[in-house]
Amino acid sequence: MGLGGCIILIAVGAILTFATDWELEGVNLTLVGAILMLVGVIGTVAFTSIARRRRLLMTQAPPVVEGDRPRDDRLL
Repeated sequence: MGLGGCIILIAVGAILTFATDWELEGVNLTLVGAILMLVGVIGTVAFTSIARRRRLLMTQAPPVVEGDRPRDDRLL
């Protein structure tokens, strides 16, 4: 589930919690909406922390130096 899916879960949960007055027998839509919003927030936090860690780990490698000059791959 990506960031878009998490945002959709939050939006659907908010709609079920705050914008509906439906009553289904055996289903508490307010609770279902709150659970969806919670799962969306947890997913968003997890996604951003993983993306941040991935950005920190991907550093640029120093250029290869052969002798006293940097290697130029365009000449090969």
